Amino acid sequence: MTAPRLDVDALIDDKGVGVIVCCGSGGVGKTTTAAALALRAAQRGRNVCVLTIDPARRLAQSMGLTELDNTPRPVPGIEGGRLSAMMLDMKRTFDEIVEAHAEPERAQAILENPFYQALSSSFAGTQEYMAMEKLGQLKQQSEEGEHWDLIIVDTPPSRSALDFLDAPKRLGSFLDGRLIRVLAAPARGAGRMSARVLNASLGLFTSAMSRILGAQVLRDVQLFVTSFDALFGGFRERAEQTYAQLQAPDTRFLVVAAPEPDALREASYFVQRLESERMPLAGLILNRVQEVRLPDLSAATARAGAERLGDQHTLVAELLRLHADRMETAARQENVARSFTGAHPRVPVASVIALADDVHDLEGLQTVGDLLAKG
Repeated sequence: MTAPRLDVDALIDDKGVGVIVCCGSGGVGKTTTAAALALRAAQRGRNVCVLTIDPARRLAQSMGLTELDNTPRPVPGIEGGRLSAMMLDMKRTFDEIVEAHAEPERAQAILENPFYQALSSSFAGTQEYMAMEKLGQLKQQSEEGEHWDLIIVDTPPSRSALDFLDAPKRLGSFLDGRLIRVLAAPARGAGRMSARVLNASLGLFTSAMSRILGAQVLRDVQLFVTSFDALFGGFRERAEQTYAQLQAPDTRFLVVAAPEPDALREASYFVQRLESERMPLAGLILNRVQEVRLPDLSAATARAGAERLGDQHTLVAELLRLHADRMETAARQENVARSFTGAHPRVPVASVIALADDVHDLEGLQTVGDLLAKG
Protein backbone atom coordinates (compact mmCIF):
# COMPACT_ATOMS: atom_id res chain seq x y z
CA MET A 1 0.00 0.00 0.00
CA THR A 2 1.37 3.42 -0.98
CA ALA A 3 0.84 6.35 1.36
CA PRO A 4 -0.56 9.61 -0.04
CA ARG A 5 2.14 12.21 -0.63
CA LEU A 6 2.44 15.07 1.86
CA ASP A 7 2.61 18.35 -0.06
CA VAL A 8 4.86 20.37 2.24
CA ASP A 9 4.82 23.50 0.08
CA ALA A 10 1.02 23.55 0.01
CA LEU A 11 1.06 23.29 3.81
CA ILE A 12 3.44 26.18 4.45
CA ASP A 13 1.85 28.33 1.71
CA ASP A 14 -1.64 27.98 3.22
CA LYS A 15 -2.42 31.33 4.89
CA GLY A 16 -5.08 29.54 6.93
CA VAL A 17 -2.30 27.67 8.75
CA GLY A 18 -0.78 29.81 11.51
CA VAL A 19 0.87 27.17 13.68
CA ILE A 20 2.79 24.01 12.75
CA VAL A 21 3.78 21.71 15.61
CA CYS A 22 6.60 19.24 14.86
CA CYS A 23 6.31 16.33 17.26
CA GLY A 24 7.71 12.85 17.71
CA SER A 25 10.11 10.88 19.87
CA GLY A 26 13.62 12.11 20.59
CA GLY A 27 16.45 11.80 18.09
CA VAL A 28 14.40 11.72 14.89
CA GLY A 29 15.37 15.15 13.53
CA LYS A 30 12.49 17.31 14.78
CA THR A 31 14.66 20.37 15.37
CA THR A 32 16.27 20.29 11.93
CA THR A 33 12.89 19.63 10.32
CA ALA A 34 11.29 22.59 12.12
CA ALA A 35 14.14 24.91 11.17
CA ALA A 36 14.15 23.77 7.53
CA LEU A 37 10.38 24.22 7.27
CA ALA A 38 10.65 27.70 8.79
CA LEU A 39 13.40 28.72 6.36
CA ARG A 40 11.51 27.40 3.34
CA ALA A 41 8.28 29.10 4.41
CA ALA A 42 10.13 32.41 4.88
CA GLN A 43 11.77 32.11 1.47
CA ARG A 44 8.31 31.57 -0.01
CA GLY A 45 7.02 34.81 1.48
CA ARG A 46 5.74 33.92 4.96
CA ASN A 47 6.71 35.86 8.09
CA VAL A 48 7.85 33.03 10.33
CA CYS A 49 8.95 32.52 13.91
CA VAL A 50 10.45 29.14 14.79
CA LEU A 51 10.52 28.06 18.43
CA THR A 52 13.16 25.42 19.06
CA ILE A 53 13.96 23.36 22.13
CA ASP A 54 17.44 22.33 21.01
CA PRO A 55 20.08 23.78 23.40
CA ALA A 56 22.92 23.03 20.99
CA ARG A 57 24.65 26.03 19.44
CA ARG A 58 24.76 24.34 16.05
CA LEU A 59 21.21 25.43 15.22
CA ALA A 60 21.98 29.07 16.01
CA GLN A 61 25.12 28.82 13.93
CA SER A 62 23.26 27.25 11.03
CA MET A 63 21.00 30.30 10.98
CA GLY A 64 23.87 32.75 11.10
CA LEU A 65 23.20 33.77 14.72
CA THR A 66 25.72 33.87 17.55
CA GLU A 67 23.15 32.50 19.98
CA LEU A 68 19.48 31.72 20.51
CA ASP A 69 17.61 32.63 23.69
CA ASN A 70 14.09 33.13 24.98
CA THR A 71 13.52 36.16 22.73
CA PRO A 72 12.89 35.82 18.97
CA ARG A 73 15.94 36.93 16.96
CA PRO A 74 15.73 37.91 13.28
CA VAL A 75 17.70 35.62 10.96
CA PRO A 76 19.73 37.67 8.44
CA GLY A 77 19.94 37.05 4.71
CA ILE A 78 16.38 35.80 4.12
CA GLU A 79 14.78 36.80 0.82
CA GLY A 80 11.04 36.66 0.26
CA GLY A 81 9.64 36.91 3.78
CA ARG A 82 11.02 37.15 7.31
CA LEU A 83 12.38 34.55 9.72
CA SER A 84 12.91 34.86 13.47
CA ALA A 85 14.22 32.10 15.71
CA MET A 86 14.31 31.48 19.44
CA MET A 87 15.20 28.73 21.91
CA LEU A 88 12.86 27.92 24.78
CA ASP A 89 14.16 28.63 28.28
CA MET A 90 11.49 26.89 30.34
CA LYS A 91 12.43 28.45 33.69
CA ARG A 92 12.65 31.93 32.21
CA THR A 93 9.25 31.44 30.56
CA PHE A 94 7.74 30.36 33.89
CA ASP A 95 9.35 33.41 35.54
CA GLU A 96 7.84 35.66 32.86
CA ILE A 97 4.36 34.36 33.71
CA VAL A 98 4.90 35.25 37.37
CA GLU A 99 6.38 38.67 36.58
CA ALA A 100 3.59 39.52 34.15
CA HIS A 101 0.73 38.69 36.53
CA ALA A 102 2.02 39.56 40.00
CA GLU A 103 2.89 42.72 41.83
CA PRO A 104 6.69 43.11 42.12
CA GLU A 105 6.85 42.17 45.82
CA ARG A 106 4.68 39.07 45.41
CA ALA A 107 6.52 38.04 42.25
CA GLN A 108 9.86 38.27 44.05
CA ALA A 109 8.56 36.08 46.89
CA ILE A 110 7.44 33.43 44.41
CA LEU A 111 10.65 33.52 42.36
CA GLU A 112 12.78 33.08 45.50
CA ASN A 113 10.68 30.22 46.90
CA PRO A 114 12.66 26.93 46.86
CA PHE A 115 9.58 24.92 45.92
CA TYR A 116 8.90 27.19 42.94
CA GLN A 117 12.54 27.04 41.82
CA ALA A 118 12.42 23.23 41.78
CA LEU A 119 8.99 23.18 40.14
CA SER A 120 9.90 25.63 37.37
CA SER A 121 13.05 23.77 36.37
CA SER A 122 12.50 20.10 37.21
CA PHE A 123 8.84 19.16 37.38
CA ALA A 124 7.91 16.45 34.89
CA GLY A 125 6.08 18.11 32.01
CA THR A 126 7.23 21.68 32.70
CA GLN A 127 9.25 21.92 29.49
CA GLU A 128 6.40 20.57 27.39
CA TYR A 129 3.90 22.91 29.03
CA MET A 130 6.17 25.95 28.71
CA ALA A 131 6.60 25.26 25.00
CA MET A 132 2.85 25.73 24.65
CA GLU A 133 2.89 28.72 26.99
CA LYS A 134 5.54 30.34 24.81
CA LEU A 135 3.48 29.52 21.73
CA GLY A 136 0.58 31.40 23.30
CA GLN A 137 2.84 34.38 24.00
CA LEU A 138 4.10 34.40 20.42
CA LYS A 139 0.54 34.26 19.10
CA GLN A 140 -0.40 37.22 21.28
CA GLN A 141 2.69 39.18 20.21
CA SER A 142 1.81 38.46 16.59
CA GLU A 143 -1.67 39.85 17.08
CA GLU A 144 -0.23 42.93 18.79
CA GLY A 145 2.07 43.90 15.94
CA GLU A 146 4.89 41.42 15.37
CA HIS A 147 3.04 40.26 12.23
CA TRP A 148 4.22 36.66 12.25
CA ASP A 149 1.76 34.75 10.12
CA LEU A 150 3.33 31.36 10.80
CA ILE A 151 4.78 29.94 14.03
CA ILE A 152 6.60 26.61 13.89
CA VAL A 153 7.15 24.75 17.16
CA ASP A 154 9.81 22.12 17.78
CA THR A 155 8.49 20.05 20.68
CA PRO A 156 10.76 18.95 23.54
CA PRO A 157 12.58 15.62 23.31
CA SER A 158 11.01 13.10 25.63
CA ARG A 159 10.81 9.40 26.29
CA SER A 160 7.32 9.44 24.86
CA ALA A 161 5.91 11.79 22.26
CA LEU A 162 2.59 11.59 24.08
CA ASP A 163 4.12 13.52 27.01
CA PHE A 164 3.73 16.67 24.95
CA LEU A 165 -0.05 16.33 24.72
CA ASP A 166 -0.47 15.38 28.38
CA ALA A 167 1.80 18.04 29.89
CA PRO A 168 -0.58 21.06 29.93
CA LYS A 169 -3.36 19.17 31.69
CA ARG A 170 -0.94 17.37 34.02
CA LEU A 171 0.84 20.52 35.17
CA GLY A 172 -2.36 22.54 35.37
CA SER A 173 -4.14 19.86 37.40
CA PHE A 174 -1.20 19.63 39.77
CA LEU A 175 -0.96 23.37 40.44
CA ASP A 176 -4.69 23.88 40.74
CA GLY A 177 -5.66 20.52 42.23
CA ARG A 178 -6.43 19.10 45.63
CA LEU A 179 -3.07 17.44 46.06
CA ILE A 180 -1.13 20.68 46.28
CA ARG A 181 -3.56 21.90 48.94
CA VAL A 182 -3.17 18.68 50.91
CA LEU A 183 0.59 19.13 50.84
CA ALA A 184 0.19 22.70 52.02
CA ALA A 185 -2.28 21.94 54.80
CA PRO A 186 -0.73 21.90 58.29
CA ALA A 187 -1.03 18.51 59.96
CA ARG A 188 -1.80 18.74 63.66
CA GLY A 189 -1.04 15.67 65.69
CA ALA A 190 -0.81 13.56 62.56
CA GLY A 191 2.84 13.59 61.69
CA ARG A 192 2.80 10.03 60.40
CA MET A 193 -0.27 10.67 58.27
CA SER A 194 1.33 13.81 56.82
CA ALA A 195 4.44 11.84 55.99
CA ARG A 196 2.37 9.15 54.28
CA VAL A 197 0.55 11.77 52.20
CA LEU A 198 3.84 13.35 51.22
CA ASN A 199 5.41 10.03 50.30
CA ALA A 200 2.36 9.04 48.26
CA SER A 201 2.63 12.30 46.36
CA LEU A 202 6.28 12.04 45.44
CA GLY A 203 5.41 10.18 42.24
CA LEU A 204 4.43 13.54 40.74
CA PHE A 205 7.83 15.02 41.37
CA THR A 206 11.04 14.51 39.48
CA SER A 207 14.24 13.25 41.05
CA ALA A 208 15.22 16.84 41.89
CA MET A 209 12.10 17.24 44.04
CA SER A 210 12.68 13.95 45.83
CA ARG A 211 15.66 15.52 47.61
CA ILE A 212 13.34 17.90 49.48
CA LEU A 213 11.82 16.17 52.50
CA GLY A 214 10.52 16.96 55.93
CA ALA A 215 8.99 20.05 57.52
CA GLN A 216 10.93 22.52 55.37
CA VAL A 217 9.31 21.36 52.15
CA LEU A 218 5.87 21.68 53.74
CA ARG A 219 6.63 25.26 54.73
CA ASP A 220 7.96 26.04 51.26
CA VAL A 221 4.90 24.49 49.62
CA GLN A 222 2.57 26.36 51.94
CA LEU A 223 4.20 29.72 51.20
CA PHE A 224 4.25 28.93 47.48
CA VAL A 225 0.57 27.98 47.35
CA THR A 226 -0.45 31.07 49.31
CA SER A 227 1.31 33.39 46.87
CA PHE A 228 0.69 31.43 43.69
CA ASP A 229 -2.99 30.64 44.28
CA ALA A 230 -3.80 34.24 45.09
CA LEU A 231 -2.00 35.28 41.92
CA PHE A 232 -3.62 32.94 39.40
CA GLY A 233 -6.69 31.57 41.12
CA GLY A 234 -7.11 28.94 38.40
CA PHE A 235 -4.00 27.60 36.73
CA ARG A 236 -5.99 24.70 35.36
CA GLU A 237 -8.08 27.12 33.27
CA ARG A 238 -4.88 28.59 31.86
CA ALA A 239 -3.60 25.14 31.00
CA GLU A 240 -6.89 24.27 29.33
CA GLN A 241 -6.63 27.40 27.18
CA THR A 242 -3.11 26.37 26.23
CA TYR A 243 -4.33 22.89 25.32
CA ALA A 244 -7.17 24.40 23.27
CA GLN A 245 -4.58 26.13 21.08
CA LEU A 246 -3.48 22.69 19.91
CA GLN A 247 -7.03 22.07 18.65
CA ALA A 248 -7.42 25.47 16.97
CA PRO A 249 -8.43 25.53 13.27
CA ASP A 250 -5.15 27.20 12.25
CA THR A 251 -2.94 24.57 13.93
CA ARG A 252 -1.41 21.61 12.10
CA PHE A 253 0.64 18.74 13.51
CA LEU A 254 3.53 17.15 11.69
CA VAL A 255 4.64 13.85 13.20
CA VAL A 256 8.37 13.37 12.64
CA ALA A 257 9.94 9.90 12.72
CA ALA A 258 12.84 7.85 11.45
CA PRO A 259 12.29 4.60 9.49
CA GLU A 260 12.96 2.48 12.57
CA PRO A 261 10.46 0.25 14.42
CA ASP A 262 10.53 2.14 17.75
CA ALA A 263 10.25 5.59 16.18
CA LEU A 264 7.38 4.61 13.88
CA ARG A 265 5.62 2.76 16.69
CA GLU A 266 5.74 5.99 18.70
CA ALA A 267 4.53 7.91 15.66
CA SER A 268 1.62 5.51 15.29
CA TYR A 269 0.58 6.04 18.92
CA PHE A 270 0.80 9.78 18.41
CA VAL A 271 -1.37 9.69 15.28
CA GLN A 272 -4.00 7.69 17.15
CA ARG A 273 -3.94 10.19 20.01
CA LEU A 274 -4.27 13.16 17.66
CA GLU A 275 -7.25 11.53 15.99
CA SER A 276 -8.92 10.76 19.31
CA GLU A 277 -8.39 14.35 20.51
CA ARG A 278 -9.58 15.73 17.15
CA MET A 279 -6.35 17.60 16.56
CA PRO A 280 -5.48 18.50 12.96
CA LEU A 281 -2.80 16.18 11.58
CA ALA A 282 -1.03 17.33 8.43
CA GLY A 283 1.05 14.19 7.94
CA LEU A 284 4.22 12.26 8.68
CA ILE A 285 7.78 13.38 7.96
CA LEU A 286 10.01 10.31 7.57
CA ASN A 287 13.63 11.37 8.03
CA ARG A 288 16.92 9.59 7.23
CA VAL A 289 15.55 7.33 4.53
CA GLN A 290 18.21 5.31 2.74
CA GLU A 291 18.72 6.49 -0.84
CA VAL A 292 19.32 3.82 -3.49
CA ARG A 293 21.17 4.96 -6.61
CA LEU A 294 20.87 1.71 -8.61
CA PRO A 295 17.51 0.17 -7.67
CA ASP A 296 17.66 -2.39 -10.48
CA LEU A 297 20.81 -3.97 -9.05
CA SER A 298 19.59 -6.24 -6.25
CA ALA A 299 21.52 -6.87 -3.05
CA ALA A 300 21.94 -10.56 -3.90
CA THR A 301 23.32 -9.79 -7.36
CA ALA A 302 25.72 -7.19 -5.96
CA ARG A 303 27.06 -9.56 -3.30
CA ALA A 304 27.48 -12.36 -5.82
CA GLY A 305 29.39 -10.01 -8.12
CA ALA A 306 31.67 -8.95 -5.25
CA GLU A 307 32.44 -12.58 -4.45
CA ARG A 308 33.30 -13.35 -8.08
CA LEU A 309 35.68 -10.40 -8.26
CA GLY A 310 37.52 -11.57 -5.15
CA ASP A 311 40.85 -9.79 -4.67
CA GLN A 312 41.30 -8.87 -8.33
CA HIS A 313 39.23 -5.66 -8.16
CA THR A 314 39.07 -4.77 -4.48
CA LEU A 315 37.60 -1.29 -4.91
CA VAL A 316 34.79 -2.47 -7.19
CA ALA A 317 34.04 -5.38 -4.88
CA GLU A 318 33.77 -3.05 -1.87
CA LEU A 319 31.44 -0.74 -3.79
CA LEU A 320 29.22 -3.70 -4.65
CA ARG A 321 29.11 -4.77 -1.00
CA LEU A 322 28.29 -1.21 0.05
CA HIS A 323 25.46 -1.12 -2.49
CA ALA A 324 24.16 -4.46 -1.17
CA ASP A 325 24.17 -3.13 2.40
CA ARG A 326 22.23 -0.05 1.34
CA MET A 327 19.71 -2.08 -0.63
CA GLU A 328 19.09 -4.28 2.41
CA THR A 329 18.75 -1.21 4.66
CA ALA A 330 16.31 0.35 2.21
CA ALA A 331 14.27 -2.87 2.12
CA ARG A 332 14.06 -2.99 5.94
CA GLN A 333 13.02 0.66 6.10
CA GLU A 334 10.41 0.14 3.41
CA ASN A 335 8.89 -2.77 5.33
CA VAL A 336 8.70 -0.72 8.54
CA ALA A 337 7.16 2.24 6.69
CA ARG A 338 4.67 -0.06 4.99
CA SER A 339 3.49 -1.28 8.39
CA PHE A 340 2.79 2.31 9.44
CA THR A 341 0.92 3.04 6.22
CA GLY A 342 -1.09 -0.13 6.62
CA ALA A 343 -2.25 1.05 10.04
CA HIS A 344 -2.81 4.67 8.89
CA PRO A 345 -3.53 4.56 5.15
CA ARG A 346 -4.89 8.11 4.97
CA VAL A 347 -1.91 9.83 6.63
CA PRO A 348 0.18 11.70 4.01
CA VAL A 349 3.92 11.03 4.13
CA ALA A 350 6.98 12.99 2.99
CA SER A 351 10.30 11.12 2.98
CA VAL A 352 13.68 12.80 3.41
CA ILE A 353 16.80 10.91 2.34
CA ALA A 354 19.67 10.55 4.79
CA LEU A 355 22.36 13.20 4.34
CA ALA A 356 26.05 12.42 4.47
CA ASP A 357 26.83 15.35 6.81
CA ASP A 358 25.12 17.21 9.64
CA VAL A 359 23.33 20.44 8.81
CA HIS A 360 25.46 23.37 9.91
CA ASP A 361 24.39 26.38 7.82
CA LEU A 362 21.49 27.95 5.95
CA GLU A 363 22.47 26.12 2.79
CA GLY A 364 22.12 22.81 4.62
CA LEU A 365 18.72 23.80 5.97
CA GLN A 366 17.67 24.81 2.48
CA THR A 367 18.74 21.39 1.18
CA VAL A 368 16.58 19.71 3.82
CA GLY A 369 13.70 22.01 2.86
CA ASP A 370 14.07 21.06 -0.80
CA LEU A 371 14.02 17.37 0.14
CA LEU A 372 10.92 17.90 2.27
CA ALA A 373 9.17 19.53 -0.68
CA LYS A 374 10.07 16.64 -2.98
CA GLY A 375 8.67 14.22 -0.41
